[in-house]
Amino acid sequence: MSAREQILPVFVPHLGCPHACVFCNQNRIAGADRPATAETVKSAIEQAAALPRNGAKRQLAFYGGSFTAIPIPEQTELLTAAREAIAAGEIDSVRISTRPDAIDSAGLIRLRDYGVETVELGAQSMHDQVLRLSGRGHTAADVERAARLVKESGCRLILQMMTGLPGDTPERSLETARRLIALEPDGVRIYPTVVVRDTMLHTMWLEGRYEAHTIEQAVTLCAKLLPLFQEAEIPVIRLGLNPTEELSGGAAVAGAYHPALGELVKSRMLYEKARALLAEKRASGSVCLAVAPACVSQMVGQHRENVERLCREFGLHALKVVAGPVKNGEIQWLSIEN
Repeated sequence: MSAREQILPVFVPHLGCPHACVFCNQNRIAGADRPATAETVKSAIEQAAALPRNGAKRQLAFYGGSFTAIPIPEQTELLTAAREAIAAGEIDSVRISTRPDAIDSAGLIRLRDYGVETVELGAQSMHDQVLRLSGRGHTAADVERAARLVKESGCRLILQMMTGLPGDTPERSLETARRLIALEPDGVRIYPTVVVRDTMLHTMWLEGRYEAHTIEQAVTLCAKLLPLFQEAEIPVIRLGLNPTEELSGGAAVAGAYHPALGELVKSRMLYEKARALLAEKRASGSVCLAVAPACVSQMVGQHRENVERLCREFGLHALKVVAGPVKNGEIQWLSIEN
């Protein structure tokens, strides 16, 4: 949760979803298996009431299912409880997550009436073959249409993409990112594929019909994806699945699951920038680089991996990383001693 916005999550696992995506077992991913009700909404709001707001807006978020594909009476039950909380000043708005092919203008008007301000669309890929092999049940054109309708409704648009799906390649993921950027979303989430137990993808992996990408492969790819969104000034609000006890306890059987995947990606990006800088300066001897205070550990790398790797590559005696008045993600050359 940021200082500007606090998210109160309510999970609606599998509710409303008409398709069985090969990667999906929402109960395990979300760590929830009970359908959400009005009481679930009220409980989430009551629990949040004990947390300090510090001036932040509070948004109730329905995650995990295809919200707009839920039968209207069930949507109404959940949204009515949320609207009552808005009227009482307990929350400020609502966020829903849904499928691109479950969006239409009439539905968006109704959502706006209930206080929905943000719509997240699970695009996953902008390549129809990847979508078909993944059992998504929609096309890239559906994503483009739904994104346009969401923006026309006045809602904030968040797009979700996945990497490493069946039929996907790094080149296709990069193209997906470029096509999502063209839709001008207000934010994106990037989820490298994780093989979750009791999914079709798990069966495909066990039978050798799917090769899961590794954490290293995902980090390498995401270190190329993230700069594309940064250059377009589109925030990446999540990179990698949110860790849960169940995923960390064995439900994630293969693929790019790591509790700190985002940190690994940012660390790799800093490594690449440092590598280019050292090459430009023809570095040798001992070198000192400055980064933003929040980026020191990322630049050093897990177990000093970045520092040791750069020292080996450039034959350095030492590489020192210090905190300085530097923008996040940037590196400043300080000194060299031969």
